[in-house]
Amino acid sequence: MDLDGRLLQVLVAVHEEGSLTRAAQRLGLTQSAVSHAVERLRAITGEALFVRSGRGIVATARADVLVVRARRLIGALRDFGSAAGFDPAQLQMTLTIAANDLQRDLLLPPLLERLRREAPGVLLRVIPAGAPTPELLRDEACQLVLTPRPPEAGDIVQRRLFDDTYRVFFDPSCREAPRDEADYLAAEHVTVQHEGLRRTIDIDERLLARGLRRRIVAVVPAFGGLAALLAGSTRLATAPGRLRHGVLRGLADAPLPLAGPPPVPALAMYMVWHQRHQDDAMHRWLRACLVEAVAQAGLQPVFGRGD
Repeated sequence: MDLDGRLLQVLVAVHEEGSLTRAAQRLGLTQSAVSHAVERLRAITGEALFVRSGRGIVATARADVLVVRARRLIGALRDFGSAAGFDPAQLQMTLTIAANDLQRDLLLPPLLERLRREAPGVLLRVIPAGAPTPELLRDEACQLVLTPRPPEAGDIVQRRLFDDTYRVFFDPSCREAPRDEADYLAAEHVTVQHEGLRRTIDIDERLLARGLRRRIVAVVPAFGGLAALLAGSTRLATAPGRLRHGVLRGLADAPLPLAGPPPVPALAMYMVWHQRHQDDAMHRWLRACLVEAVAQAGLQPVFGRGD
């Protein structure tokens, strides 16, 4: 009964940051206050949760177990508080969203501006989504995931936010856009493979079904790694078209010259959350903020499951 929400927040922050100093900065506390809280946690649990390793600290196996429970308890405390009425101006929390390059650069800047206006006590923390799994949301590692690949599970809810299309990116000082499919396949390609995925993008599956392959010469873990490998070369990269406004700014892009059928489908982008947050006032407000961010980015929101 000596536990409280602040102690749980310290446990999660120290576990995720792997540093008392960074946890203190994240929570807006002094390092001595965080150290004192860690000692209180040790006294309550009866065992060490973090131990020294070189110049830093590492979590014990016990801490790995307890931090999962702590995230769930923090969520329950927030739900309890919101029952009395929700006011974003009263929020004091870290809001964690998992997103990759495209969703991060397109939607999170307008979201952050709204958070600063309406919820100044919120710290926005962005982590890479990679190929998201249900556990990312079940374990409260984040409140929302923005992804084109929503994990499939009965306790996971999704909403389609907007659609994009694949485009071919290249350095216009070194080559022209591929004339046709044969020219496209003859070129060297750089592609992205997010952690947890066995394949690169949907295009490769479609080509393999026709007995065709791209000549992939390099694979990077995020879209931000493509530009440097295209610059000064005749290589190509196939990526979501709206990256031209973000990490692929400065490169030229052209339609994907694949022969059909079938035609290349739209690339759908989703926001995904755990069903425990479906009716939570804070979470509903957050989801509405992201839908507004879609409109601010000049996109047409798509209405569907999860509304």
